[in-house]
Amino acid sequence: MREQESVAWVESPLQMLCAVEAHHAGLLGDRTLVVPRAGLRPLAATRRELVGLALPEGLELAKPQERMPRRLNAVGDAFSGRVQLRWITSRTGRVVIVDDGLATIRLLELLSSGPAKPLLRARATPSTWRGTLGLLAALRLRAAARRGSLSVFTALPVPDKLAEAVRQAGVGLTGHDFGWLREQPLSVPGPAERTVVLGTSLVRNGLVHRERYLHWLEELAEREPFAYFPHRREDPVDLALIRERPGITVHAAGVPAELTLRGLSAGQRVLSLPSTAISSLRVLLSPRGVAVEPVHVPDDWWTSRAAPSLRSHLQMFSGAPS
Repeated sequence: MREQESVAWVESPLQMLCAVEAHHAGLLGDRTLVVPRAGLRPLAATRRELVGLALPEGLELAKPQERMPRRLNAVGDAFSGRVQLRWITSRTGRVVIVDDGLATIRLLELLSSGPAKPLLRARATPSTWRGTLGLLAALRLRAAARRGSLSVFTALPVPDKLAEAVRQAGVGLTGHDFGWLREQPLSVPGPAERTVVLGTSLVRNGLVHRERYLHWLEELAEREPFAYFPHRREDPVDLALIRERPGITVHAAGVPAELTLRGLSAGQRVLSLPSTAISSLRVLLSPRGVAVEPVHVPDDWWTSRAAPSLRSHLQMFSGAPS
């Protein structure tokens, strides 16, 4: 029997990790080439971490490349203009979409809605051309779904109603619990501090006031020292300010929290503003007795750019109370 080969294009650390998990779960065939986009330091750092582990048989992590492969079987960012252009200008066979943060939930909502809607990010203000590209990509994916050739692979807790609507649209929906990563031995222990805080992109994205966030970190450090793991998109200026705060140990940014924090022990805890990492870390750490606690964002933290619908969406899927 001919081996089934797949090519996965990834543009973030989480996408890369989930592409490995998708191959391990058997969604991508016998052999999979995972191609990371060049020029992204967090991706390069994640690749270095992964190649040091026992990768699943049949999987190869290519060196970062500038050019997207012509044949794509798996991607993470379905809202990428480059990915969408490739879908509509080449033959689309089977497609597997892996986790890309909360964007995965938005994708499921768009694919399962009534008439086709453009595949555009939640906060996008697209040009006519970009809206047209997003609509054509949506039509192409819906056609793949009707053929039974579209699957979404996610560790997120998809609400039952949404999951049913997705399957009714013909989209295969497969959940996972980082089965491959769970099997990997720990190379280094987790941080010694009882509390670990995950950084956030909400400040740099202009959704949360910088001063309020930094003040919260300062107050927390006054109560107990903690380890801080930055988000890969945090502003370097903000990180410099955080490093100056007594009681805060800032670790290197870039590698997914799922990789760096899997060595935490019973009695430790992870705090995070709304983030998909809350769901994935609960899957990995709860059996070890580690609490993963969402931090509710007070109303006065949000900026005017954070619409009420976006606030609700972020906090709903992070597990934080709205």
